[in-house]
This record gives sequence, C-alpha cells and structure tokens, in this order.
Amino acid sequence: MNQKKIYFASDAHLGARFHKDPLATEKKLVRWLDFIKQNASAIYFLGDMFDYWFEYKYVVPKGFIRFLGKVAELADSGIEIHFFIGNHDIWMFDYLPKETGAIIHREPLTIDLLGKRFFLGHGDEVDDRSLSFRFIRALFRNKFCQWLYAGIHPRWTMGFAYAWSLHSRRSGLQQKEKDKYEGEDAEYLVSFAKDYLKTHPDINFFIFGHRHIMLDLMLTRSSRLLIAGDWMKLFSYIEWDGETLILEQFEIEE
Repeated sequence: MNQKKIYFASDAHLGARFHKDPLATEKKLVRWLDFIKQNASAIYFLGDMFDYWFEYKYVVPKGFIRFLGKVAELADSGIEIHFFIGNHDIWMFDYLPKETGAIIHREPLTIDLLGKRFFLGHGDEVDDRSLSFRFIRALFRNKFCQWLYAGIHPRWTMGFAYAWSLHSRRSGLQQKEKDKYEGEDAEYLVSFAKDYLKTHPDINFFIFGHRHIMLDLMLTRSSRLLIAGDWMKLFSYIEWDGETLILEQFEIEE
C-alpha cells in the first residue's frame, strides 16, 4: 500500500485582475487537485489563494466555484484541507470551514507531519523589515477595523480592493523585481529561519509562500527551507511522503 502524501501550495491570487486568463488559472489549479487526490492525505494552502477575500455576514466574493467545489469534494472524501490566511485574503472567518470543511490558520503553525517537524506559514507574518508593512498588517488584522470595514457596502469595498491589488502589483514590478531570489543574505525568510533555529533546533522543514519564488535551501544538516512558488506563473507545489520532500511544477495541460 502506498504511503499517503501531504501537499503544499500557495499564491494563486484567484480573482486578480493581473491574470491574463483568470478562468484558465483556476481550471489548472483544479486539474492539479484532481491529479493528487488519489494519494493525498492533506493539502496545505499557504496563503493568498484568493487575491481578495472578505466575508460579510451574508455575502462572500463571487467566483471561484470550480476551486471551492473541488475543495469541498476533497474534504468530503477525507482529505484534510488547510488554508493559511495571506496578506491578500486575511479576512477568512467561518464560511470556508462551514461550506467546505477546510481548517483556517491565522498564524504560523509548527506541526509534526509523517515523522518530521514542520514550520508552516504564508511568510508575511515574519516580515518585520518595513514599518509601513507592519502597520498595514496590524490594521488589517484588527477586529475593530474589520468590523468598521464590514459596515461599508461590498459594491465599494470589493472594487477598491481589487484596484489596490492591481496597483500594488504593478508598482512593485516597476520599482524592482521583488519576486526574485538574490541570495541567502538578502532573503528575509532565510534570515528568519536561521534565527528561529537557534531556539528551535528541532525544526526539520520551513515552508512558506508569499515570495512567488521557488527555493529549496539547506540551512543545517537536518533542516531545510522551501518557498512554494505560486500559481500565477510557476504553477508549483511541494510534496512530502514521509521520506522525500520535493518542489515540483505542474505541467499537465487539458
């Protein structure tokens, strides 16, 4: 009998206006889920699977029905589905757990998976380089601010959010190719993991999203860091079977 596997993916940004073909991206993600479902015991989505997500009491963003339907199907079949909030889809509350059976994580998670110890997170939670970014992150996570925001009609909030995301993405690309690996010393996730290992030497694998790069780096003889890439241009994922942890790209087309 084959060992069941655990999968990790991040940063599909479903619904983003900068996707050339949003529906094609969603369909490819669903094909990947169909591809892995026979031997998956758990799937961890490490944040920003949606470019924007805010749950009102009676309203959620439209779209994504293929993806959400597949998530519900997999959860119903016994596969654990985990969503980490990212910096774009912070406002996940009880809709996905109730409708799809998914488990929501709002903070990084340390967990034992098939005999090894993992530190999992989106990646923005440990980014303390920019004071402005930390302020915005704290503002978006504040429950009172979320309550105030929820009082604004979705007609205004959703249009604003998608426009801001598009502007932010274009500005970032114009300023610098921020989704680029420039070595260990310049990569804040590597710096964080090395510092964290000083007090938590039992971590075997750090896995993050957020950066939109594929990275597999040995930190010590017993610890590695992987950044999962994205589902915008790389279509990448991580697979763990209890013995081998690999970073792959999904290339199967319709």
